[in-house]
Amino acid sequence: MATCMKAVTEQGSKLSNEEHNLLSVAYKNVVGGRRSAWRVISRTEQKTDTSDQKLQLIKDYREKVESELRSICTAVLESILIKG
Repeated sequence: MATCMKAVTEQGSKLSNEEHNLLSVAYKNVVGGRRSAWRVISRTEQKTDTSDQKLQLIKDYREKVESELRSICTAVLESILIKG
């Protein structure tokens, strides 16, 4: 749904209220799972007193999720602020 709504924003016309709502819901769903994963990973990272190798794996995964979140948020902001 997010991909479809991004395509709608790229058409260049002003979004209707319904289209704004659909865009919002689409990206909320895309971001929600990653935010939840980030919270769990961060809690695990803070509580982990295991080997440096395991802690590094947790940190790497947290950074990957953060990067995905940043990319998604940047894409939606660009589509509504720059193009819309």
